[in-house]
Amino acid sequence: MAISRRNALKTLGGAAAVPVFRLKAEATPVTEESGLDAATLAALAEVVLPSEADRTAAIAAFTRWIDDYKEGADTDHGYGNTRVRNTGPSPARNYAAQIAALDRAARAQGAASFVAAAVDARRAIVEAAIADAKVERLSARPTGAHIATDLMGHYFGSSAAADLCYRAAIGRDSCRGLAGSEKMPENLPPKGRA
Repeated sequence: MAISRRNALKTLGGAAAVPVFRLKAEATPVTEESGLDAATLAALAEVVLPSEADRTAAIAAFTRWIDDYKEGADTDHGYGNTRVRNTGPSPARNYAAQIAALDRAARAQGAASFVAAAVDARRAIVEAAIADAKVERLSARPTGAHIATDLMGHYFGSSAAADLCYRAAIGRDSCRGLAGSEKMPENLPPKGRA
């Protein structure tokens, strides 16, 4: 019996689906280990993300990405490259120390913690931390260089940020199909107005 391309792809696709579910079930959340907590992330988001952004959703997407990160996973080789690369250590490995440094800087200014510091003080602390980390470019994929720039890069690389930037429901990362593709995206209402 000859094997058709279609049957071979079905077989390979079915075989590949099994390990994917296993990896997801075995993934260990790193949020607690990295020192990330809702209050710290909210305080950080308040100074690094736009006021019109859905910061709660941005934080949830960021922590989900961190929790789902799998060290040593194969990545796509990319266009023009023949070598498949593996993911490195989790970017979150640096976050606990970075958050502790933000807290120390806030206490040095008289606040009980980074979370308790005033917005302007937090902004100055984060700006100094980013300068100390020598981050010059935001990456859409968290790198661990600094939690503030990782959160910013993750958000600004998102579909939600593109929609906010253009004030239109573009849905850059969604698959909308061709139906209605000739129409302009709907305008988004300003924040606070529905």
